[in-house]
Amino acid sequence: MPLIFLNGGAMRGGPLNHLLEGAPCAGEVRTAPHYRFYSVGDRFPGLHPVAYGGAPIAGELFEVPMQVLRTRLLPAEPPELELGVIVLADNRSVLSMLLRRPIISYPQLIDITDFGSWHTYREETAR
Repeated sequence: MPLIFLNGGAMRGGPLNHLLEGAPCAGEVRTAPHYRFYSVGDRFPGLHPVAYGGAPIAGELFEVPMQVLRTRLLPAEPPELELGVIVLADNRSVLSMLLRRPIISYPQLIDITDFGSWHTYREETAR
């Protein structure tokens, strides 16, 4: 079963978690420090790989059956994101949703890399 790194609404307790149809969570993880992290119009987060200036980003790893990935999760993703492969802090490669390129075409991007997670960003900006 493929592993997918999730860092937004499909994480445990999130509004889109039901799309995973009970897929088991394999734990909380961080990416390798090769990514910038953005809020897209304050609607959802997006990872973007970079050659330098990246940081580790927190998320959750799920074991998602291909059928669920194909028929439930991917169709629900916004058009600004696409399926890709990322590297975790422990050097494993896993699936994840990434910002489509070129990212400069999205006028509502806010760099939230320094927050380290979507959850932290949402908590801090809600105050």
